[in-house]
Amino acid sequence: MNSHTFSPEHLALTRREFLSRCGMGMGSLGLASLLGSAGLAGTAGAAESGFTSPLMPKAPQFGGKAKRVIHLFMNGGPSHVDTFDRKPALDKYHGREIPVHFATERKTGAAWRSPFSWKRYGESGLEISELFHHTAQHADDLCVIRSMQADVPNHEPSLLLMNCGEARLPRPSMGSWVTYGLGTDNQNLPGFIAMCPGGYPIQESQNWQAGFLPGVYQGTYINSEHTELEKLIENITNHHTSRPQQRAQLDLLQTLNEQHRQARARDGQIDARIQSFELAYRMQMDAADAFDIQREPESVRKRYGDSVQARQILIARRLLERGVRFVQVWHGAGQPWDNHDDLEVNHRRLAGQCDQAIGALLTDLKERGMLDDTLVIWGGEFGRTPTVELPTPGANAGKTNGRDHNNHGFSMWLAGGGVKGGHVHGATDEFGFAAAEDKVHVHDLHATLLHLLGFDHERFTFRHAGRDFRLTDVHGKLVTGLLA
Repeated sequence: MNSHTFSPEHLALTRREFLSRCGMGMGSLGLASLLGSAGLAGTAGAAESGFTSPLMPKAPQFGGKAKRVIHLFMNGGPSHVDTFDRKPALDKYHGREIPVHFATERKTGAAWRSPFSWKRYGESGLEISELFHHTAQHADDLCVIRSMQADVPNHEPSLLLMNCGEARLPRPSMGSWVTYGLGTDNQNLPGFIAMCPGGYPIQESQNWQAGFLPGVYQGTYINSEHTELEKLIENITNHHTSRPQQRAQLDLLQTLNEQHRQARARDGQIDARIQSFELAYRMQMDAADAFDIQREPESVRKRYGDSVQARQILIARRLLERGVRFVQVWHGAGQPWDNHDDLEVNHRRLAGQCDQAIGALLTDLKERGMLDDTLVIWGGEFGRTPTVELPTPGANAGKTNGRDHNNHGFSMWLAGGGVKGGHVHGATDEFGFAAAEDKVHVHDLHATLLHLLGFDHERFTFRHAGRDFRLTDVHGKLVTGLLA
């Protein structure tokens, strides 16, 4: 009988060396693929063996005013001329051709006035559509950009441009860049969470991908359509093994993984795998708390409302409170705001699903003293035309009561985190077709958001494939007019 205590280091060969010596080197590629599929957030167990989590909180390049981000993504492209950019000229020209026109994805016709009423709000007198009358109660906190521009009037490239700074090639998402730069304040929850009810949007997980950044910075997807914790987060509960038993199993696994890692050059994929196991264990406690909105007072739940959007926006606030660095809240899978027909009915329905909760979110952040250092972003991937979309097979069922995609000019708004409240930046032309004054490209927006978080977008880089990459690639300029 062998009386010697077994230790993994007594093995003559590592797994990879064994495969290589057996002439099966391709097996190591399978291991790399396996490791690359995982990665969430920091580890405590691995830290005991000398491993430092890349998601530990980090200082920015300079003193940024924003510490966390919530991105309210209106998936599909809300109409700016029906929400935050009133155009009286459309009333005058309604049903008539207008003197300006820009390239659109589909053929459009005459001017179409907004079917919604407008009102001025706050001391700033911001003019906002009736669709967002709850949000409008915070007009003096909003910094409305009316001169946004994207590159093309198509969903797929515009989604990737807005989320990743690149319309075609795989690149890290904005949330991944932020967690790469700042880490996160809660090592028991993912640093970057993307909530989208009903499944994936177009381009799926590419919208919150880590790209060439280490897998640990990948966004964690949550299907916020569900209300039960075990459906929100799959396998969050282990019904077969007690927590002490799980801890023992995990400690053994971490020991094996750590020895595997130390025998090789630094490998971000292995690091991500080590951390993903540890996070899965620790999340069993913290996730149950963060995602359970029944722990909120009834008055708070009523303030937000009872829609799916209301629930996920309330969850988002709870995540921010618990130290999650970047939370992206999608308004549904597919493109719900993509209203090529029946725009009046659909925009009213969609705004009704989220407006009350957005207003409640801003109220809550202010009451908790969080708005000053929380950056709130609202908008879609582009806007919509001021002209009516003509009958298009497969798009609007032959109706003429909707608008086509418009990348030439659209609106977004920011709040908190060092932006200038009660302020309108830029303008579209008389009809709202294209940005005309103080244009802000998506790259410029990204440069400004990074500045608010404490980063110079030109110096905030990651070395990959022999060059230094950044969120803004070789573009972007800081828009100082947005800063408080």
